Amino acid sequence: MKSICVIPARYSSTRLPGKPLKDICGVPMICRVWQRASRAKSVADVIVATDDERILQAVEKNSGRAMMTRADHKTGTDRLAEVAEKFPEADVIVNVQGDEPLIKPSLIDELVAEFSRDDELQMATVATELTDDDEMNNPNNVKVVLDRYNDALYFSRSLIPYPRNAGNSKVFKHIGIYAYRRQFLIDYAKMEPTPLEKSESLEQLRALENGFKIRVIKSSCQFVGVDTEEDLQLVNEIYRLAENAVR
Repeated sequence: MKSICVIPARYSSTRLPGKPLKDICGVPMICRVWQRASRAKSVADVIVATDDERILQAVEKNSGRAMMTRADHKTGTDRLAEVAEKFPEADVIVNVQGDEPLIKPSLIDELVAEFSRDDELQMATVATELTDDDEMNNPNNVKVVLDRYNDALYFSRSLIPYPRNAGNSKVFKHIGIYAYRRQFLIDYAKMEPTPLEKSESLEQLRALENGFKIRVIKSSCQFVGVDTEEDLQLVNEIYRLAENAVR
């Protein structure tokens, strides 16, 4: 089974303009993501998919691989599907967000392994447990509830499950890392947006509303997605500490 990892990257960002090129200890963030994803043992290639020449040049300058994609894509999934069309030999496409510079290579391997174990699986993602009340009630943190087989039942910006009887169920935060079978990804990108997807502004609900399962891997990895200057400072500090520990 051949797998490739694709990292969609747009220059524009409402809260952090030019986010992919923000500096993390001397290296652009998108290149940090590429470097970490490239350590995964299960992927044959790692490609940054962008619509901006500045990002393309930064990746190539740092020995990474990037390709230009159309500028009119509405979502990262659309950009991902454009890349998938160009790699007919790939069985599985892994989507790593360009603002996850702490992505664990082993997590990518775990996602890919799910497809080897389950021939019927079309889509998989990741979640981590939430324990802080403020984090649970933050609508920017997407929550997911699972069935007994670790397939997603629903994703929401609201707190789910509702804790009427406290302590009965854990709360899981969805992490936006995905893996797809190639043909499913191409078909999925062509599906019309669905009512729940538009209501919650959560694209993954389109798959559930069309009757497809989404496998969810539970992870205890540290996730610090970069959306603000504060996030960027935190990630820089984590990298500095790691580099000092190696010296």
